[in-house]
Amino acid sequence: MTGAGSGPGQADELREDGTSHSAAVAALLAGAAALGGFLFGYDSSVINGTVDALKEEFGLGGFAVGFVVSAALLGCAAGAWFAGPLSDRIGRVRVMLIAAGLFVISSLGSALAFSAVDLTAWRLVGGLAIGAASVIAPAYIAEIAPAELRGRLGSLQQMAIVLGIFAALVVDYVIARVSDGGATGTFPWGGGAWRWMFASAVVPAVMYGVIATTIPESPRYLVKKHETARARQVLRRVMGRGDVDVKITEIGRSIAVDRPVRLGDLRGDRLGLMPIVWAGILLSVFQQFVGINVIFYYSSSLWQAVGFSENDAMLTSVINSIVNVAFTLVAIALVDRIGRRPLLLAGAAGMAVALGTLTVCFATAPVVDGKPDLGGVAGPVALVAANVFVASFAATWGPVVWVMLGEMFNNFIRASALAVAAAAQWLANWVITTTFPGISGFSLGLAYGLYTLFSILAFLFVLRAVPETKGRELEDMDGLASPRSRA
Repeated sequence: MTGAGSGPGQADELREDGTSHSAAVAALLAGAAALGGFLFGYDSSVINGTVDALKEEFGLGGFAVGFVVSAALLGCAAGAWFAGPLSDRIGRVRVMLIAAGLFVISSLGSALAFSAVDLTAWRLVGGLAIGAASVIAPAYIAEIAPAELRGRLGSLQQMAIVLGIFAALVVDYVIARVSDGGATGTFPWGGGAWRWMFASAVVPAVMYGVIATTIPESPRYLVKKHETARARQVLRRVMGRGDVDVKITEIGRSIAVDRPVRLGDLRGDRLGLMPIVWAGILLSVFQQFVGINVIFYYSSSLWQAVGFSENDAMLTSVINSIVNVAFTLVAIALVDRIGRRPLLLAGAAGMAVALGTLTVCFATAPVVDGKPDLGGVAGPVALVAANVFVASFAATWGPVVWVMLGEMFNNFIRASALAVAAAAQWLANWVITTTFPGISGFSLGLAYGLYTLFSILAFLFVLRAVPETKGRELEDMDGLASPRSRA
């Protein structure tokens, strides 16, 4: 006999409540994991405000500055390379804790550096942490997120990155403003202002480590380790509706081979790798070759080089970062609605137009005292074009690439394939960051012309080779085919 309040309508309400609750739990877990992205953005951009101070403190030339700034990126590549296989052995959460510890060590070491050599070493340590976080966060988020929310939750990684960049630039700006002599001066509490910029990263690093101790392990990792009871508990929290036992069976089937994954499992018939692994690598490389990190690593120095004061240049960098945050929200709103491919195509087109405009501005600017002078109309046009470039990237290639890297590989190879793709991304970032001072010293127009070319190539690559992953379960990713294959 049925009670008065237990009809079909109430049952539907209960299911909806359960689904809403599980979606909220998944969002909270994804947000906690994405804090690694915040540190990733903060630690990689905090050096922006210190570049001129480091030149003066250690007497560095253009190439040396480029190497010190980009040294962390080599550590990032190594951290990303090893984080995937390591997380398959000890778990996603333990790798997060290791990364948090490395962040703290790097921040304190960089703040206390006494030469460019040991600063480079501490930046390499920080790079290991950033690289590990860049692999673990998207993998963990993809593995705990329901398919219908995976794009939005995966975009939290990029939102955390841009918030980290924004926070670092604001902290740099504030420290420079309150210090006697700006970034090269003395902080009110003593010591060089640039040292406090590095030391500030300790606070979010400790927060990340504490929060990582409160989240559960990935259910797909737990199934791989035959810890089915724990996996069932986590899935109950994030699935809402749906049969947990059926999902565990599907995960087990998709993992298939009962041994730790090796990098050799990524081999295939396309130049030695699976086509889907190449797709991930090239997405990563193009994300960096469009030159986005030139804006966030060198923007303060760049705008000073074309006539802005230190305060105005730092403020311009903060504005770029606000645009970055705002348009990442656009990506979160659209990625599960219109899909990954349309956003990537639109973003590549927008970046090509903006970068082409910057190329013309810098290439045609008169040279005054060895530097291009963006006077008259060219200055405002360049500022608008730079922000259009940042907006185009933030709404598309920034978050969408991380979403796709977290979801496009099947369960068995995900962590290792993501590690390879992320390592390629950091190496590409290193190439761009290291070469920019030299190329821009010769011609800013040439530098931005190259980034324009890569934006065009990125558009063609997505059009021909990148599959759509919207709405697919992780257990179904083996069925992906490129647009050209489908045609």
